[in-house]
Amino acid sequence: MNATATATATATGQARPWAEALRSRQGLTALTVLALLTAVCFAVPLLPLDPTAIDLTARSQAPSARHLFGTDDLGRDYLARVLYGGRVSLLVGTLSMAAATVIGTLVGLVAAVGRPWVDNVLMRLVDFLSSIPWMILVIVASVLLRPGLTTIIIVIGGFSWMTTARLVRADVLSIKERAYVAYAGFLGESPGLVVVRHILPAALPTILVAATSSVSAAMLTEASLSFLGLGIQAPMTSWGCLLQTAQGSLQQQPYLALIPGLLIIVTVMSCNALGNTLRRAVLREAA
Repeated sequence: MNATATATATATGQARPWAEALRSRQGLTALTVLALLTAVCFAVPLLPLDPTAIDLTARSQAPSARHLFGTDDLGRDYLARVLYGGRVSLLVGTLSMAAATVIGTLVGLVAAVGRPWVDNVLMRLVDFLSSIPWMILVIVASVLLRPGLTTIIIVIGGFSWMTTARLVRADVLSIKERAYVAYAGFLGESPGLVVVRHILPAALPTILVAATSSVSAAMLTEASLSFLGLGIQAPMTSWGCLLQTAQGSLQQQPYLALIPGLLIIVTVMSCNALGNTLRRAVLREAA
């Protein structure tokens, strides 16, 4: 059996623990919640809801049949604002995760397969960035760059890849010692081909686990920045922005903060639950 066939057989054998993990109660519940939230938020343009329509005659109304989540201090339908805000929050979490995962995977992979001095330089860079409080890094970058959706994605993705880099590096260092990887090199496959065919597929479970954690971390960071007024700017909104604008109405309309707060909690818990499910699958494979 050649190295490619060995790797394929290994991947096929590993598919069962992952499938079982995603079909477990925790994994299935997390996937269902995330899928429903994503579907509802991104399907909202199909509904007759306008998050910017102002009706001063309907200011600060309680939830009713006409306005299921009530209205804010400008008479805007709060259900529409929550759903459109969810689109932004989920988009920030997903794209920031993608950026952090790509950067972290590349850095961890290069550090693990490169020369020792390359590994040393990259890991010292990771240590340096990890030693700086993340909120200071993000706030400084947010102040220097023009506020907006693109900026917040770049800032969060650009300063949250260090953990992924460490995980990928550690996993790739272990994968390099496996027999089929060494056999592929013995057969004359180029180092780049060995990485693409054998090392990256084997490291994919660890990358996926890190990615699920990055989504929840990115959403919490966006909510924190928006709450401080450094994140998403009007007229665009997000769940973090809604929390920030609801501060002045907590006594009269506490649900204005409760609804987006609960949605953030549910989304983050679902991402963490999915990450824990995938992490258990990784540990089961390694056992």
